[in-house]
Formats: sequence, structure tokens, C-alpha cells
Amino acid sequence: MTTNQAVAPIYQPLAALKYALTPVHGHDIAVATVALMLDGVDGAGGRARVLHPGEPVPFGAQPVLVAPSTVYATVLIENLLRQWPAHVPKPWLVLVADVPAAPAPAARYRLRALSARLAGIALVPYLPVLRTVEGPGDAIQDADVIRAAAKLCRRLEGKNA
Repeated sequence: MTTNQAVAPIYQPLAALKYALTPVHGHDIAVATVALMLDGVDGAGGRARVLHPGEPVPFGAQPVLVAPSTVYATVLIENLLRQWPAHVPKPWLVLVADVPAAPAPAARYRLRALSARLAGIALVPYLPVLRTVEGPGDAIQDADVIRAAAKLCRRLEGKNA
């Protein structure tokens, strides 16, 4: 028996997988677009994947929670973080603005309170194109989405954004 056979498949590192996305509020166009944004606009691909409900974070991948910037979503984030396994790295939180305004005060307060349980928080601005496209492939061609993708990648990689 080889070493790789002795380790359960979910704990084997996926070579190129860098980000494991968990939708907090359901899989929608925003989550699919964020996955494509993190997957690499440069065409590299294979760096980000949206996990199915209940699927564990693969070993070696950075967990990323994706949620809208609503108060309800922050409540769901809080509940998810209460159950977060200790052996899994702290997740990044990617908040996608659902309106062209700052999150509500209650959402900002809750996010500030939860920030110690997160690796960081990245904000994706309101992207009106997400309301008009049929899929993330169409959205990623928009100039605003390309700029937001570059900023998001820089933020998650620890560079100034």
C-alpha cells in the first residue's frame, strides 16, 4: 500500500486548488462569478472550486465563505463560524454587495465582532452586470468585474488592495 492510498481522498492535496468556496446563502450568480474571479481571469483555471453542501475543505486549500452583504447573511455567517472545525484554517469572507451602498449598520457591527474568527474580509462592490447576464462567463468579460477580480485576488493573496 502506498502512502497516497493510506490517506483518505478528501485529505489528499489537490495540486492546483487554492480556494475552496462555501456559499453561505445559496449558490447564485454572485457565488459563481466570485469562483470564476478567483479561478483566474488570466486563464490559469483550476484554482477555485465551489464546495457542495457538507463537503469538507480539501487539505491545502484556503477556505472562502461567500455571502451577500445583508444582515441575514451575517447571521448565517455567525452560525457557520460557531461550528467551524478547529483543524480547518480560518476562512476568508468575501462579501458581495447586493446594493450600491455600504452594508447596514447591524451587518457591519456583526462583521466587526466576527473578524477575529476570520482570516480576513474582502468586499466585492455592487456589480450591476450580475443582474443582466445569463452566467458567470458573461459577467467576467465586463470591465468592472475584471477590476473587481484583480482587487479581490490581491486582497486574498495579502497584497495591498
